[in-house]
Amino acid sequence: MEKDLRQQKTTIIKIALFGPESTGKTTLAKQLADYYETEWVPEFARDYLQEKWEENQHICVADDMMPIAYGQTALENEKLAKANKYLFCDTNLMVTKVFSEMYYGFCDPLLNEAALKHEYDLFFLTDIDVPWEKDDIRDTPEGRETVFSVFKQTLIDTKKPFITLSGDKETRLAKATAIIDSLTIAKENDFSSNDFVQIYSRGISFETILQQLKNFKKGIAKSNLIRPATINDGILSLSENEFQQKALFFDEHKDKFKIKKFVPASGAASRMFKFLNSFINDFDIQKESINAYINRKKEKELAIFIVGMEKFPFFKEIDQKLKEVYPDFETLERDYKNYYFIKLLLSSDYFDFANKPKAVLPFHLYETHIANPIEEHLNECVNYASSKNVSNLHFTVSENHQNLFYEGVGEVLEKIEKLSGVKINIGYSYQNKNTDSITIDEKNKLVKDKNDNLIFRPGGHGALIENLNDLDSDIIFIKNIDNVIQNHIDKITLYKKALAGVLVEVQQKVFSYLNAIDQNTVKENELEEIVLFLNEKLNVETSNDFNMFTFENKILKVKELLNKPIRVCGMVKNEGEPGGGPFWVMNEKGTTSLQIVESSQIDLSNKKQQAILGEATHFNPVDLVCGIKNYKNEKFDLIQFVDQNSGFIVEKSVEGKTVRSYELPGLWNGSMADWLTIFVAVPLITFNPVKTVNDLLKTAHQPQ
Repeated sequence: MEKDLRQQKTTIIKIALFGPESTGKTTLAKQLADYYETEWVPEFARDYLQEKWEENQHICVADDMMPIAYGQTALENEKLAKANKYLFCDTNLMVTKVFSEMYYGFCDPLLNEAALKHEYDLFFLTDIDVPWEKDDIRDTPEGRETVFSVFKQTLIDTKKPFITLSGDKETRLAKATAIIDSLTIAKENDFSSNDFVQIYSRGISFETILQQLKNFKKGIAKSNLIRPATINDGILSLSENEFQQKALFFDEHKDKFKIKKFVPASGAASRMFKFLNSFINDFDIQKESINAYINRKKEKELAIFIVGMEKFPFFKEIDQKLKEVYPDFETLERDYKNYYFIKLLLSSDYFDFANKPKAVLPFHLYETHIANPIEEHLNECVNYASSKNVSNLHFTVSENHQNLFYEGVGEVLEKIEKLSGVKINIGYSYQNKNTDSITIDEKNKLVKDKNDNLIFRPGGHGALIENLNDLDSDIIFIKNIDNVIQNHIDKITLYKKALAGVLVEVQQKVFSYLNAIDQNTVKENELEEIVLFLNEKLNVETSNDFNMFTFENKILKVKELLNKPIRVCGMVKNEGEPGGGPFWVMNEKGTTSLQIVESSQIDLSNKKQQAILGEATHFNPVDLVCGIKNYKNEKFDLIQFVDQNSGFIVEKSVEGKTVRSYELPGLWNGSMADWLTIFVAVPLITFNPVKTVNDLLKTAHQPQ
């Protein structure tokens, strides 16, 4: 036997089956070779040791390790010469290395070196969830878990690209072929095996990654604004009496529905304290006064913060802690007091406000206590999002903040349930990692960290359409975590219920039309009524050639237009707040519809588009009520109603370098682009977000 442990170089994709005895490696290697019509490499040790056993009942010993390694290498090189695009290896030198170390306590240096050097495009780690099969040369089935963990740790320690395969042989084959097909595409696009495994482990399909790269290259198409949506041209205006009637209508019907409140609450409050962080990082109290800093940096926000400091709900608690930390605090100059106040507020050793979620921060000072947004949302929930004395509230959270939510809810839940007489069910979900985006640099190259791992960024709040899609409710109220106010719960309740009343009223009409269509009872004049309803109540226009359709095709088209999820969105007067607004938008097919559009989706270099943006009269306060089931009481697949071409390419900084990543179509922008949409004008009192900490100084957030 030739004593050579070198692998032949090749462009063939080589897959190594890796795992303990009797875990289905041979079966899978044969299956894959048949599937891809290529070669597979059997286990040299099996024939070698079987022959040894049959001759004199000798078992494997340490001296057998090197002959097995030489034989396995020769067999692999032999099969490689005959392989077609792929080669599947039932075993490899890494397996021999592991067994040598496990059974004999050492590994020959030559074997160890060769095992580490041998390259495979991917390792399939075969799980121990298949039955043990006894034969002459296998050890006992005891301790399989321990052996499996050794195999897995070996792949981790040697930084080999691997994916674990579990399930029966049919499941494994299906999973393996899907992985191999995606790996092939990855290799064709110059991704390494390690890149591929990182992408796969996040649950991101490789087609999605290719689409992201395509988006980076060609950019995201801007929205084509036709005109702003205004009162009586896309925005429904209701009198106070009509609001009350709609709210009453909802109250009369709400017990028929499963109702839920959905609150996007992921992420830390870093932007809320951005100007304070900049101040702490830039300011040197030994070299200048705070006033000089404010003038030099034109930092008005800092000046407002300091002037209003005592009005913040957290002032007393921080002030008390300052006196504990600095015993001479009262004797300090005003600049030092202000500086230490801000420093303590941000310090990870103390309050760490910028790194906590907004949901748990102190927002409102009441006579008896301080309330955070969690408490305010619970209070709102029992007032307008309940039926049969049950209220359901769902927070989207980040994994590292979930315990803070548990604590925040635990502190107030029982109190609110007791006062309201309403049982509150709380649900949580994370933003799925499979919605993350890769990042690229200014040269369109993949960005990696110091360990050569790809850097992923969350896919933006548009990723939450998947969280929304997972909920089983008839009516869902959506409101941002920071849009809560102090007092006036009665007014907030009125307008939220009124929006729900509009939804229920429209939904009943839509469902009656769809049922009539299914029952084949729609006549010509009734079809005209439906088309008029679509146009006047739902702002949906039929195509120019609609009148040329046969009656049957008109019915099919009308059913298609009606059978969609519905959203009713509150709109407030535009007073200069940053964010999205309501517009009439034309898509690439020439269809005009109502959409909520962010300024980043608009081509501001186009003077006509800029002028339309400037004419907008209303603003989106993220105050939505949604119907996500159809007329048969089946859940819509909300992913089918997303405009996949309306995402965002955003620039971020990683280790001081500018990088770009892709964010999914916004939750209430492109992710709801193909929903039935109704905009309703609501009073400004419904919109009081806390974008910066200074917003807490506004009247709506101060004690009344």
